[in-house]
Amino acid sequence: MELDFIGIDPETGKDGSPAVWVDHERKEIVIQGWKALEELLTTISGTAWAPDHDPGIPADEVVNRIPARMVPILREACDVAERAGL
Repeated sequence: MELDFIGIDPETGKDGSPAVWVDHERKEIVIQGWKALEELLTTISGTAWAPDHDPGIPADEVVNRIPARMVPILREACDVAERAGL
């Protein structure tokens, strides 16, 4: 699997930091972010956000947080994926 690196949090230091890639083979946008706070997970777990959709976070899914300052990087990842026909 080869990932197309799109960008990293512009205010990051040298350690782990939010970043975004595009996986052309799997047709996915890959996001590295901070673990969601327990308070946020509790709120999400008790919220039904789509009709006929069970509330909560399935065991095989995670919630990541990334800073809003990364919106341009997310847009670029979406554009790269769209141009590639993913």
